[in-house]
Amino acid sequence: MFWQELSEFEPGNLRPHGYQESYCIAFVGDRLVMSTEAPHWQPLDQGQCRWLNLDRDSEHYIGTFRGHPCFTAEATEPLPSGFVLTDLRALLGLANGDLFAAASRAWQMVQWHRTHRYCGRCASPMQDHATDRAKECPNCRLLNYPRLSPCIIVLVTRGEELLLGRSPQFPPGMFSTLAGFIEPGESAEQALYREVLEEVGVQVTNPRYLSSQAWPFPNNLMLGFHADYLAGEVKADGVEVVEAGWFHYKNLPKVPGSVSISGWLIESYLRQLQQ
Repeated sequence: MFWQELSEFEPGNLRPHGYQESYCIAFVGDRLVMSTEAPHWQPLDQGQCRWLNLDRDSEHYIGTFRGHPCFTAEATEPLPSGFVLTDLRALLGLANGDLFAAASRAWQMVQWHRTHRYCGRCASPMQDHATDRAKECPNCRLLNYPRLSPCIIVLVTRGEELLLGRSPQFPPGMFSTLAGFIEPGESAEQALYREVLEEVGVQVTNPRYLSSQAWPFPNNLMLGFHADYLAGEVKADGVEVVEAGWFHYKNLPKVPGSVSISGWLIESYLRQLQQ
């Protein structure tokens, strides 16, 4: 399976009390604050955080890191000497699973806090719920939970060939598996059939769920599938997918690494073919 058990980071919702040490994942805008003394990004300890100007109103508990409480909060510039900013996507392929999971969760909490300050029903300022991971309106009692957008991502195959497509946002030469959001009222399988047909004009059959990945760009839950080609000629829709085609497994274009579920779907199928 794609998912990995985490050893250093454990997600959590209930803020602890009486702790002696803690970590913080700080953001300025959409970038992570990093100590220049560290070889790579990691959560900041209490000693490092005391040099930052942190907005405590934006602080949220996200779990434990190395056995100690871990929070996220927004910082303001200018940063003091010894700190720089780095992009969350820069962690892909560089940070271990624990670090990426912690940063991903922190980023989604920051985004949720920014976009749910006021009640969508009566416009009153929202408050953090006392026990749940939610924001509650003190006036009309509306509850808002962190936004999560379920998506399907599917590797379509035809024997030794893989159907891959290019998004207009991809780097030059990069191809990947097909993906799309699940619409209200759809099952994951219905979304899979629809998205593949809409994006590349192909019908598929026999979808098999394999694994999932939380993907914080911006708040997606990727449900990974493998499906078999059924009918149709490949034709990119020109919007979501600007180029698509069949690729023999021995002659693949540039594809994502296995840190993403798209890369894992491809690599897992290649291992099957090579057995």
